[in-house]
Amino acid sequence: MRLSDLRGRHVAVWGAGREGRAAVTAIAAHGPAGLVVVDDSANFLTLPWDGPLAAAAPLVTGEEGFERLAAADVVVRSPGVPNTHPWMVELRRRSVPVTQGSALWMADHADRTVGVTGSKGKSTTSSLISHLLTAMDRPNVFGGNIGVPLLDLPEAELYVLELSSYQCSDLTDSPRVAVVTALFPEHLDAHGGEREYYRDKLNLLAHGPHAVVVNGADPRLAAELGDRAAVRAGSPDTTHVATGPDGTQWFHLRDTPLFPRAVLPLVGRHNEGNLCVALAVLDALGVDVVARKDSLAVAVAEFQGLAHRLTEIADPSGLTFVDDTLATSPYAAMHAIDAYEGRPLTVIVGGADRGLDYSPLRAHLADREITVIGVPDSGPRIVEALSGLPSVRTELADDLVAAVGLSRKLTPAGGVVLLSPAAPSYGRFRNFEHRSEVFAQAVADTAR
Repeated sequence: MRLSDLRGRHVAVWGAGREGRAAVTAIAAHGPAGLVVVDDSANFLTLPWDGPLAAAAPLVTGEEGFERLAAADVVVRSPGVPNTHPWMVELRRRSVPVTQGSALWMADHADRTVGVTGSKGKSTTSSLISHLLTAMDRPNVFGGNIGVPLLDLPEAELYVLELSSYQCSDLTDSPRVAVVTALFPEHLDAHGGEREYYRDKLNLLAHGPHAVVVNGADPRLAAELGDRAAVRAGSPDTTHVATGPDGTQWFHLRDTPLFPRAVLPLVGRHNEGNLCVALAVLDALGVDVVARKDSLAVAVAEFQGLAHRLTEIADPSGLTFVDDTLATSPYAAMHAIDAYEGRPLTVIVGGADRGLDYSPLRAHLADREITVIGVPDSGPRIVEALSGLPSVRTELADDLVAAVGLSRKLTPAGGVVLLSPAAPSYGRFRNFEHRSEVFAQAVADTAR
């Protein structure tokens, strides 16, 4: 379904936030017979609904909202509306067509798009792809889940998009190059279960992409793909890391060394994998990666890692404090822990409790010497999940500030204090940025 298909039809936009506002503006320009906005959230008045938006579509709240959705020819839901929402279940039972602004946009732009999704690594990988393409004289517009609704993007010859599982779920067109970085159980409450989450995530690949590029080192992703044709980055027949001409680790394209691993300023094997995926995407888009390897090395060296993703904070004590507040699942925390293998490590965990299973984290730490400090709300449950591991020291702190102070006492000189919470920030903090601010301020305050 395209935006132009909404001309002369009664359309209900579900959600009055950033995505809903972009949808109203775009749909109104195509002449629907009727347009209404429904918001069932408790804080719908946080953003005023007035001016041109109110003129284009009235805002309906409360129970009347469902009736307006059910009466529409097409419902355009915001990504924040979960598949498990009771109204979604009933709309589908009544066979009311439901789509998203992302799907409407993709129908008109798929052939010019690189779409990146994944349970881990999609932000860094999509940023790398956009950055490297720009360095290779391939200008592009970067958007999607980074906070820019697709329907607000300007016209361009090439797009690089970070796409969440929610955005992928309603797509009926795949991007020209579809990219998946990793799969592990996430957002199960919104999707209805692990199988449903994987289905929605991999819907990115389901509608005829020209090329599929995946992280070939991810076992769950490999199992879900089966024998599907795909470029499996990290494998010897594409981009991978192996011993180079000087005896150190180098990035390669097949048998050809490109540049040393040391050029990449990001720590961790998972970031090696992210760059392998990015380089494989450039290769799929026709960039001569071998001929441009020197320019690529310069661009890689200049890449700035994402804020709140393994961001190191200088400290006069000699300890390394690391902000990885975006690690909101046990699997993300495991990647961060691996990035500092070989150094004394204290990890601060805990946040909003979504009922996640922390047994994978327990298995990951079974043979590792590490200190884990739990903070509310889920910290005590995470610490309990790690109980009995012989080399894992566990402590509890009343809050994040107290955890930072405790970490200074427990972490040996030259060690690392890693905020990789394995849980979201909401409840105790306004958002993940607020959690980062509190962490950085606590590091500064306790250094005195």
